[in-house]
Amino acid sequence: MRGFRKVFASVVFLIVGIIVLINFILYFLKLPENGRPYRVEINRIALQIEQEGPESVVLSEYEYVDAVVKYGEHFYETASDYAVREINGELYRFDYTMKDNAGDRHVLLIVNTGLAVMSIMVLGSLLFVRKWILVPFERLTNLPAELSKGNLTVPVKENGNRFFGRFLWGMDLLRENLEQKRARELELQREKKTLLLSLSHDIKTPLSAIKLYSKALSQNLYPDEEGRCMIAESIGKNADEIEEYVSQIITASKEDFLSLEVENGEFYLSRLVESISAYYGEKLALVKQEFVVEKYRDQLLAGDLDRSVEVLQNIMENALKYGDGKKIELLFPEEDEEAVLIAVRNQGCMMDPADLPHIFESFWRGANVGNRPGSGLGLYICRQLMHRMGGEVFAEIKGDQITVTVVFGKA
Repeated sequence: MRGFRKVFASVVFLIVGIIVLINFILYFLKLPENGRPYRVEINRIALQIEQEGPESVVLSEYEYVDAVVKYGEHFYETASDYAVREINGELYRFDYTMKDNAGDRHVLLIVNTGLAVMSIMVLGSLLFVRKWILVPFERLTNLPAELSKGNLTVPVKENGNRFFGRFLWGMDLLRENLEQKRARELELQREKKTLLLSLSHDIKTPLSAIKLYSKALSQNLYPDEEGRCMIAESIGKNADEIEEYVSQIITASKEDFLSLEVENGEFYLSRLVESISAYYGEKLALVKQEFVVEKYRDQLLAGDLDRSVEVLQNIMENALKYGDGKKIELLFPEEDEEAVLIAVRNQGCMMDPADLPHIFESFWRGANVGNRPGSGLGLYICRQLMHRMGGEVFAEIKGDQITVTVVFGKA
């Protein structure tokens, strides 16, 4: 706000300076022109008397000169302003009245009124910006830093500000989502830790039995064949039990570790395509890469629009990362009566076709990734989201082209 005060003070000084300058120009610089107009009339009358005589003067034709008196008794007795001139050897007194220039005052009043109104509008606009935009925004300056620190419990206060109302609502929604995800993550961590501790404890029993049986065999405590067979069966049984626990651990580690919540509903295909086209049309234009969007027929789809945009964004990012940088196509293959297909195709695919079945697995990355950064979760997330929306996603390779197709159900 300190910067705004400086700007406001500068604007005030500038407005005052402009008003003073304009008044100076209108008032003072016009004085030489309009300051003594009566002298012009006196000179004209004097010339007329000199040439035609005093009888030729008609005072009603003049604005400032009221009387012309020839020299005589009481010549200098008058209540009016006057000037004396000698004409043809005789003195004449010219009585005149200095009239205010009402026209100039009128113009000056209009100009100053206009400047005052403009000044009030400018200063009012600045104060409006300060009250309804700068002050509310200043209250939000610390919000991103607080969210990054994990301060998620304090709700964002909403107000009736029409400029930031939706922004505040969105920030509060973001805070709630982060809080829910953190709570979910902590719950998953607690469950997994509890599971691991429980399984670790359960494994100790069969493991101790195996160690006991192996020690008995090493000391030849069961010399007969029947005893050794019984011990071998017990060891096998305990090993199977340990294997089952290990399988539970592996299954738990493969369970969904991402909070992929979906709000299924209905949305039009055009909204999904427009979202992708608007963002990637500009992004690909910056890197000089062609982006082709095939013509399509608008239809009502079933699913979550935001999650659907996320799915296509993940696929588009893969096409950008692993393509040849020449062209990406957004296609709409022929659909059946119950589904709508959206495909993303790019050239420059270097993936081994044998790796294709694994690209939707979590943390899996093909041999063609090179030194490109990534986590191997993009397409895994796509499939998980599509399954939650009742759809599917698959990929196919033809030559150096790879096409990832998303299947949406019709609403």
